[in-house]
Amino acid sequence: MIPVAFDYTAPSTVDEAVRALAEAGEDAKVLAGGQSLLPVLRMRLAAPTKLIDLGKISELRGVREDGDALVIGAMTTHYDVQRDHLVAEHASLLKKATDTVADPQVRHRGTFGGSIAHADPAGDLLAPVLALGCELVIAGSGGRRTVAAADFFQDFFTTTLEPDEILVEVRVPKHTGWQSHYEKFNRVAQAWSMVAVAVAIRTEGETIAEARVALTNMGSVPVRATGVEEALVGGAASTEAIRAAAQHAAEGTSPTADGNADVEYRQQLARVLTGRAVAAAAGS
Repeated sequence: MIPVAFDYTAPSTVDEAVRALAEAGEDAKVLAGGQSLLPVLRMRLAAPTKLIDLGKISELRGVREDGDALVIGAMTTHYDVQRDHLVAEHASLLKKATDTVADPQVRHRGTFGGSIAHADPAGDLLAPVLALGCELVIAGSGGRRTVAAADFFQDFFTTTLEPDEILVEVRVPKHTGWQSHYEKFNRVAQAWSMVAVAVAIRTEGETIAEARVALTNMGSVPVRATGVEEALVGGAASTEAIRAAAQHAAEGTSPTADGNADVEYRQQLARVLTGRAVAAAAGS
């Protein structure tokens, strides 16, 4: 199917992009890597009057250090995040989750910020961003503002972004020396996650000193598994302790039922996958 007609612009700076958005109003769409937007346009599920392509804004690409944080530009591709040595050293959970995104073709074109701003609850980057306590920097007509990941995701495909705002970068607190794992369950290769679990832990000897656990596709937004975290911290990184902590994974979740799984199945998946993810991170 062919998309409806629209105007197109490719600004070279963030300020130009924001102005274009403000002038176009709510009927405009932002194009990042296009891996989510273009299929929607072809199916005519969206009919924007103007498409604003961020591909020429060089300042939105790359990974850099800023004190105790990494800064990842919103237009940095999944491929570049996978292979960045700073991400591997200081935020290994992001690398491991990005490794599971779709297929190599999508990872070469899709962008880190585009996936986050799309806010699909089955997307593989939302839960890791939440687990690591990332902050999202947004530019709009009123200037720039920073929003915690826990406040950024509002509902299915809905974020705190206003019509005249774009996501410009993600600030990732360094988790140097932390162990991590992303455990994903899907029916076929390259498919969306039915359920997935993002885990980052810091151990002291045989004890788990800190734990961050977040769930993919267990609600309309990514969910922190706080019950699991509380059960893990201060305990041994043993198979028995991890299995017991994982039983809290479905607490406070509200997964949907669909053709892939009903609610009870997803809740059981969350418990099983959490146990696997924590055990893998801990080396148990």
